[in-house]
Amino acid sequence: MDPGQSLRNHFLIAMPTLADPNFFHTVTYICEHDEEGAMGIVVNRLTDMSLGDIFAHMHIEARTPDVPDLPVFQGGPVQPERGFVLHQPLGDWEATLRVTEDIGLTASQDILEAMAAGHGPYRALIALGYAGWGAGQLEQEMADNAWLSGPADPTILFETPVKDRWEAAARLIGVDVNLISGDTGHA
Repeated sequence: MDPGQSLRNHFLIAMPTLADPNFFHTVTYICEHDEEGAMGIVVNRLTDMSLGDIFAHMHIEARTPDVPDLPVFQGGPVQPERGFVLHQPLGDWEATLRVTEDIGLTASQDILEAMAAGHGPYRALIALGYAGWGAGQLEQEMADNAWLSGPADPTILFETPVKDRWEAAARLIGVDVNLISGDTGHA
């Protein structure tokens, strides 16, 4: 894979025809993409859990009132028991994948403890599980028109209402997903 073709820090926007229940109408933020494969977090599918539920499970006491109310996302079908925090700014945590100069993906408990104490990142999305693709798999799915892609926008990641993220991510690249037909034609 040409390094210039990496989809790191891009949105994968599921085409309306993508029927896989794990990805129907999803937006996935790509955190890593190289010749070995790709990894991302679905940013528009909520679970019925809050961060407070995770704190209780991990015996972390929340000392900041709003933090336990943060929603928890279904980050993808791979390792759904594993937690991730997609956050801005990058910070200095034990296990962080640097996605951009100021966005990271952390999978260590220290960030949750800092958030509970009111010292965490100012923007955070908590997810269980992730989306993963083996070598060449994502490229093939792109060639099969399963996904649209375009540069990510932190506003959509952290501020846009969850129910609006799929359409908002597509609008970033000038696409109205509601106008895309599931029918294919041949000229």
